[in-house]
Amino acid sequence: MLRDQGYVVLPRFVPADGLVRLNAVARAQLAARADPLELEADLQYPGAPPSRAARGGATVRRLLDAYGRDPVFAEFGTSQELREWLEAYFGERALMSRAHHNCLMTKHPLFGSLTGWHRDIRYWSFDREDLVSVWIALGKEEIDNGALWFVPGSQRMAFDADRYDEAKFFRSDRADNAKIIGARDSPRLAPGDAVFFHCNTLHSAGRNLSDAVKFSLVYTYHGRSNTPKPGTRSASKPEIQLVRHPSES
Repeated sequence: MLRDQGYVVLPRFVPADGLVRLNAVARAQLAARADPLELEADLQYPGAPPSRAARGGATVRRLLDAYGRDPVFAEFGTSQELREWLEAYFGERALMSRAHHNCLMTKHPLFGSLTGWHRDIRYWSFDREDLVSVWIALGKEEIDNGALWFVPGSQRMAFDADRYDEAKFFRSDRADNAKIIGARDSPRLAPGDAVFFHCNTLHSAGRNLSDAVKFSLVYTYHGRSNTPKPGTRSASKPEIQLVRHPSES
């Protein structure tokens, strides 16, 4: 289904006890605000505070390097279930990129910005455009609190450069693009659900209109034979091989 539709939802991917542990760490990490992190004001997406000095300017968007932040994040980012799923998809060993995604994504009420339509591959440099991101919902995700939207099958579509703006967002002001975006879907996620999506799948996310912070854990993976291009950001950090854990029989 991932190769056909460009994304697939795996319900209850994280068990209830694991979800409790992840949420406890996520909230502690946000409270600590330890670097590296990214603020909404830094990105200047629609709805973000205009500067760090403005009201809401200290709002966190991403806590970066989730893998290195806490052993619990590393555990679920390299779990047996995840490894087996990715190996089946790629047909070979899988690796986690520490240079892309690898973060705890937060979306706050009032100051959590809108993310325009884009493909994640826009800033990545690999031999092949065949990577998969795994988005784990730590709480419920729906339209009202800024859930993801996808365009089914868009990972197979080819677009000229002028279909994107200078920041490589898919231009919604074009009639041909708007027609494609019209086929969008926003799957509701329950706590512990995961979405696996292809690096070329068009997706976006709305603003958080609820009164609670939304937490999501996001990682990106690729097959062993699909290597990052030397000298690029994609090759800037050591990758993590997904290997069989000692506890596995």
